[in-house]
Formats: sequence, structure tokens, C-alpha cells
Amino acid sequence: MSDTQTTPRPDAAASARTPAPSYETATGRLEAIIRRLDSGEAGLRETLELVKEGRGLVEFCAAELDAVSRGLEELRLDELVARLESGPAR
Repeated sequence: MSDTQTTPRPDAAASARTPAPSYETATGRLEAIIRRLDSGEAGLRETLELVKEGRGLVEFCAAELDAVSRGLEELRLDELVARLESGPAR
């Protein structure tokens, strides 16, 4: 039996079932994490878990913003091509 046929970790299985959050949901959760950390009430282990979760959410949000930025660039390029193809404005 090879190592590639191991049973998936429970967290991997759970993430496969859980849909990706929206950008808005992720930023809302980040705000809640920041409030909790700023309160000073989180213990050491909770702080570590919150920071890990926050890092993942920041990476997700950055990827979402990059995707939207690329989409906007493509739209601008499509608009430019359409203008060029339609000829000079009169």
C-alpha cells in the first residue's frame, strides 16, 4: 500500500464540504477577529488560532481582489479592442 492512499484529514474533508466564503463574508469575519484580538480577552492558544484564521482570510481576500482586478483589465482591453475595431470617432 502506498502513502498516497491515506485517509484524508478531518479538516481537509470538512473544507471540501464547506463552500468558499464570499469576499464580504471573509472581510466581516476579519473584522470580528480584529475586535476579539483588540479586546485583549483571547488567551494565547485562541490568539494563535485567530491569527491563523485571519491569515487565511487575508490571503483569500487578496486573491479575490487580484481576480477582480484581472477581470477589470480584461474588460478594459475588450473595450479598447471594440473602439479600435469600430474605427475613428466622428
